[in-house]
Amino acid sequence: MPEKPRVLAVQNEAGGGPGRFGEWLAAAGVAVDVATAFDGSALPPRLEHDGLIVLGGGYLPDDDGRAPWLPAARALVEQALARSVPFFGICLGGQMLASVGGGKVRGDAGAPEHGSTSITVRAEAADDVVFCGLPAAVPAIENHIDAITALPPGAVWLAETGRCPYQAFRLGDRAWGVQFHPEARPERIREWDVENARRRGLDLDRLYAAAVIDDPLARAAWGDVAARFAAVVKGGRP
Repeated sequence: MPEKPRVLAVQNEAGGGPGRFGEWLAAAGVAVDVATAFDGSALPPRLEHDGLIVLGGGYLPDDDGRAPWLPAARALVEQALARSVPFFGICLGGQMLASVGGGKVRGDAGAPEHGSTSITVRAEAADDVVFCGLPAAVPAIENHIDAITALPPGAVWLAETGRCPYQAFRLGDRAWGVQFHPEARPERIREWDVENARRRGLDLDRLYAAAVIDDPLARAAWGDVAARFAAVVKGGRP
C-alpha cells in the first residue's frame, strides 16, 4: 500500500496545535507531523514533506527576539513557495506567507477581532480550488490584534471582514493564508487568558456561547476547505 502523503505543521505556542484541521486532513488521507517549535524542538532545514502548515501564535512573523525559531519557519515557507509545495498558513502562518511573499504585516493594526466572526467570502474564491463552493459568509474564530495591511504582489484576495480586510488569500497556485482559526473549536476560547480578556473588555462566556451557536456552519465550511487542501497535497507536484 502506498505511504500516505505527509504535511509538516509548525506549532508556535503550547495551545496552538493543528486541532480539527489536522483531524480533517487525517480523515482525508493526509498524515500530519507536528513540530513543536515553541518548546525548542528543531525545525528541519529542508522541507521534505508533501505539504506545510504554519499555525498561529502571539508573534509577528519577524519577531525573532521573542521566538527564535521564526527564521527557520520562514525558510520553510520560502522553500514551499519556491518548490510549489502546498502550504496553508493560519493567523501568524498566514501573516508569515504575506510577509515572505512581499506583503506587509503590522502589529496592533486596525480593529482587533476576538471570538466567532462572520467572514465574507469574495467572488474571487469561486475559482479557487480550496475556497470554492463556500457560502457567502462563514463564521470562524478570531483572536488577533496584528494584521496583514498589504497583500503580496500577485496574491488573490479570497475573503474579508470590515474590521480586518485580508482574511484569506492565495499566493501562486498552491499557497493559502488565513487570518482566522479554522482549526479551533469553541472550547479554545475557554483557554484564553482571563486577565488579558478582561483588560480588553471581553466576556469569554459570551464569546464561547456565540461560537457554539455558530460552530455547525463553521465546522462544515472549514472541514470542506481542509478536505480540498488535502486533495491538493495528495495531487503531488504540478
